[in-house]
Amino acid sequence: QGLLRSDSIPEVGEDAAATVGMAETLSEEEQDELRKELAKVEEEIQTLSQVLAAKEKHLAEIKRKLGINSLQELRQNITKSWQDVTSTTAYKKTSETLSQAGQKASAAFSSVGSVITKKFEDVRNSPTFKSFEEKVESLKSKVGGSKPAGGDFGDVLNSAANASATETIAEQTQE
Repeated sequence: QGLLRSDSIPEVGEDAAATVGMAETLSEEEQDELRKELAKVEEEIQTLSQVLAAKEKHLAEIKRKLGINSLQELRQNITKSWQDVTSTTAYKKTSETLSQAGQKASAAFSSVGSVITKKFEDVRNSPTFKSFEEKVESLKSKVGGSKPAGGDFGDVLNSAANASATETIAEQTQE
């Protein structure tokens, strides 16, 4: 009956005069009933606090016996949280979008690599480069003697361009 009353119950910090005024409007019998109910609720709260403390102690004992420590619990919580995140629709859509963007970027880099290789070939076959290469070879033969086993300048450029294009294609194939 006391819990279903429609009177307002003063909040913590409300004016003390308002509380006194309410107590005066209650009959002696109602006040006794409320005091009994108050004592009962306080006792129930105390009992629940003791039960909770006992349960927490029991929980700690079980965890100790199982060898579960705070760090392991934190890891488990993080793992579960990550699984929860990765199962969301937003994560799946974002992941899918990033994957598609990665594929497009990879294709763009591949085509850039092909363009660079083509440009290197064009430069290597140009008359200006051939003239420059001849001058370098002439200078090299005057300074160092015969041609080293590593190849000429054009071979080195071509080799580097082909290696770059091959790596790009290999990365795309792995994805």
